[in-house]
Amino acid sequence: MRPFIEAIGKSTTAFVICYPNAGLPNTFGGYDETPQVTASKLKEFAMDGLVNIVGGCCGTTPGHIRAIAEAVKHCQPRVPAADINQDNLLLSGLEPFRIGPYTNFVNIGERCNVAGSRKFAKLIMAGNYEVKQEALSIAKAQVELGAQVLDINMDEGMLEGPSAMARFCNFVTSEPDIARVPLCIDSSNFSVIEAGLKCCQGKCIVNSISLKEGEEEFLLRAATVQRYGAAVVVMAFDEEGQATDTDRKVEICTRAYRLLVSKVGFDPNDIIFDPNILTIGTGMEEHSNYAINFIRATKVIKETLPGARVSGGLSNLSFSFRGMEAIREAMHGAFLYHAIKDGMDMGIVNAGNLPVYDDIDKQLLLLCENLIWNRDTDATEKLLAYAQNIVKGGTKVVQTDEWREGSVEERLEYALIKGIEKYVVDDVEECRAQVDRYTRPLHIIEGPLMNGMKVVGDLFGAGKMFLPQVIKSARVMKKAVGYLIPFMEKEREEMMALSASTEEVDPYQGTIVLATVKGDVHDIGKNIVGVVLGCNNYRVIDLGVMAPCDKILKEAIKQKADIIGLSGLITPSLDEMIYVAKEMERLGITTPLLIGGATTSKTHTAVKIAPRYTSPVVHVLDASRSVVVCSQLLDEAMREEYFEDLKEEYEEIRQEHYDSLKDRRYLSLTQAREKALHIDWCTLPRPVHPQFLGTRVFEWYDLSSLVDFIDWKPFFDVWQLRGKYPNRGYPKIFHDKTVGLEAQRVFDDAQLLLNQMIDSGSLKGRGLVGFWRAQSDADDINVYKDYVMVDRDTKPLATFYGLRQQMEKDSSSSEPYLCVSDFVAPIDSGVPDYVGVFAVGVFGAEELSQHFLAQGDDYSSIMVKALADRLAEAFAEELHARVRKELWGYSSDEALQASDLHRVRYLGIRPAAGYPSQPDHTEKTTMWSLAGIKEKTGICLTESLAMTPAASVSGLYFSNPQASYFAVGKITKEQVDDYSRRKEMSVEEVEKWLAPILGYDSDA
Repeated sequence: MRPFIEAIGKSTTAFVICYPNAGLPNTFGGYDETPQVTASKLKEFAMDGLVNIVGGCCGTTPGHIRAIAEAVKHCQPRVPAADINQDNLLLSGLEPFRIGPYTNFVNIGERCNVAGSRKFAKLIMAGNYEVKQEALSIAKAQVELGAQVLDINMDEGMLEGPSAMARFCNFVTSEPDIARVPLCIDSSNFSVIEAGLKCCQGKCIVNSISLKEGEEEFLLRAATVQRYGAAVVVMAFDEEGQATDTDRKVEICTRAYRLLVSKVGFDPNDIIFDPNILTIGTGMEEHSNYAINFIRATKVIKETLPGARVSGGLSNLSFSFRGMEAIREAMHGAFLYHAIKDGMDMGIVNAGNLPVYDDIDKQLLLLCENLIWNRDTDATEKLLAYAQNIVKGGTKVVQTDEWREGSVEERLEYALIKGIEKYVVDDVEECRAQVDRYTRPLHIIEGPLMNGMKVVGDLFGAGKMFLPQVIKSARVMKKAVGYLIPFMEKEREEMMALSASTEEVDPYQGTIVLATVKGDVHDIGKNIVGVVLGCNNYRVIDLGVMAPCDKILKEAIKQKADIIGLSGLITPSLDEMIYVAKEMERLGITTPLLIGGATTSKTHTAVKIAPRYTSPVVHVLDASRSVVVCSQLLDEAMREEYFEDLKEEYEEIRQEHYDSLKDRRYLSLTQAREKALHIDWCTLPRPVHPQFLGTRVFEWYDLSSLVDFIDWKPFFDVWQLRGKYPNRGYPKIFHDKTVGLEAQRVFDDAQLLLNQMIDSGSLKGRGLVGFWRAQSDADDINVYKDYVMVDRDTKPLATFYGLRQQMEKDSSSSEPYLCVSDFVAPIDSGVPDYVGVFAVGVFGAEELSQHFLAQGDDYSSIMVKALADRLAEAFAEELHARVRKELWGYSSDEALQASDLHRVRYLGIRPAAGYPSQPDHTEKTTMWSLAGIKEKTGICLTESLAMTPAASVSGLYFSNPQASYFAVGKITKEQVDDYSRRKEMSVEEVEKWLAPILGYDSDA
């Protein structure tokens, strides 16, 4: 049930109820599932915040209900999202289609229009709706060529419009390959629109309504459209007629927007404006600015009418040049390129007949743009002259084979970009014959074929190429790869025969499970990746398309997969990939996850997917990178370093992404607290009692015991020595061609000086650790006297104040909004808990540094401080390990290497005040006061709350297994005011200390 409950929860702002049967009925119709089993399953759902109401259905008894109630009594109910699809236009056929702020241009297929396609009209008039190769096949072809929405128009005088619309929609519904996309019910007769709405599954678009018959009729029709649950196109018409200039277009659309939102209650995201793409090049001066007016109106509409989309019928633009298809296509490509940049979201186009902007003949492009931008009063005549001189029969520009004169690599790239299949097999064979250059068939895929597809991807991303062209390019690629597959399989067989592997030894480099995720049927890219990996001696298990999460994970476990690869082309696939990652984390799977496909990106992977899964998640740009990524993930020597570098890179990407957002949204403090981390304290093992309460001081700590705990990577950062991957970390940096020798020299000098300082006693370590009874109270942690019984009336010794995350997270995410207090048992839980405080310092570095400086030895002066910093961090690391295993003893069987400690693979955390989990440096004053740190260790705080000596580290200890490091991030004025009140500090003082994380301008 879990996948369905999660899917429902992500799709609704309503409450979720779950009342399952007591398992499946047995052969006698009875139910065998015990109350404990049913209760444990429902508790799991409740703990994960998936449900609001639980109960039992068939086969459950009062005993079941009693067990369920007991199991969930301490669980927090699911907090529904306030708005799960903000800024998205939601449509659907059999599959959901979400149009958001970053969705590429949406193609609405135009050929199922009796007024725009003679072939379609002829078939419909003859009643040939569904016969193979007839009317329905035109719809199917449009979808296959990249139409994401299908426009249907039955406005013909000799047709009974409503019945024709209903009949064709019913036939579409019966054809899954067509019905998967949303429909656009297009008519100037509202009775035809209603007939279509009655037969239309999912959520469609109505095209269109307008104000030309007055507000009353407009509102009536809008209410009808809303009742059917459709989105609506509003034409820029009113009682005075069609808008042609920019101001009138904007004026009518603004008026319609306000009526729809305020009087009908329309969701702004369901409003699509068509500001009228009108014909240019007519020879009439008043028509010359029609294209400019549309583009300018589009820009204003998108800026002033939040949520609304802009569409248009593209064929109107070039109607003056009907019969001259090459001219028309060039005009459409040029117009769209500019209109999309100014906010045009979608358009009714002939999917498959849009040229690539950069591929339009330069002379023709100049003529088209002069006409579109009204830069030349003779533009129409010049285009006509071009058509007469260059275009034969007024249909297509003369195609030459000049491109065939280039190198074979250039020819393959050209064929991929243009979608020309004719010569691709011959060109691939020519490459294959060049054995000195392409020693393996795989090299042809990784070389010229992938280079061509990279260009296609760049053009698509820049808006110079549209989805239909990408699909054509993919077909050429598929044909080329298909030709090479037999040769690669033969090569693989030969390689296997030459290898010395026996049946007992796995001959493969690794097992990789590939799948196109649920809801997506595109697999060309995935298939290429499979071929490339297979040819590199990986065992590839291809689960095909539409693979649900449970199937992918079951197969991965069954096949003992080393890597799982997810692919998808459509936007909803991204959400499914997030879900798979979350499920892998929930189930404790640690298999690396590869993410690929046309809609995926490194940014989306870093921001949306990687945070959901603690094991490696890697975005693979294309098939040519897959082999390198897989080899690094499966190489024991390289894997850890590669993963660390990847995490560092993705963290930078996440930070850049969040910094780039102009309008960050925040939860109110109440909402954030409702979505806190909720731990079931009553059923978990009781927190471990430390070996002592109070403080213990460590005088003159043995520094030689800390050397093995030193993390050397930050040491090299001090000297600005950074190797290039894979030689970035210690000790691999020594192998780097650029900085390796210098890094080795500096390291050797460091070892000599470190040993001298430790042996001579020039540096001394001193530290303190303390433990206290503690309970959380909302965002704060109260600390109490030794062994006292605690209730709400008990006065605390001290209070540590926490700050909670408020920046809104992805609506599909169930991630909690964390505060350090979440990791301590609440005061009302009845569960006694504890926190620790520590401070460690390395003394003597400043004096020794000054000594070297006085001698003019700057190098040794800096080296002393760098090594003291490393020793202080190592001191904190080693002491924390002792705390976990001995002094607190909550992880007594821990057996981790130093490298594991640097990668935070231990239980519990030791966050420092002034750092991301608690960014307020003033919390140090509470630590110093509570533990007497200055008096007992000599570690002091400056006026700005920096620690002296500088080589010092301090923080709190938390033992809960769910405790994790996190960043509070930006917070609102509401939380600052609340924090000020709790800490009894002025708001101005709080704002001074928290300036880096304020989500507002404190000077405003």
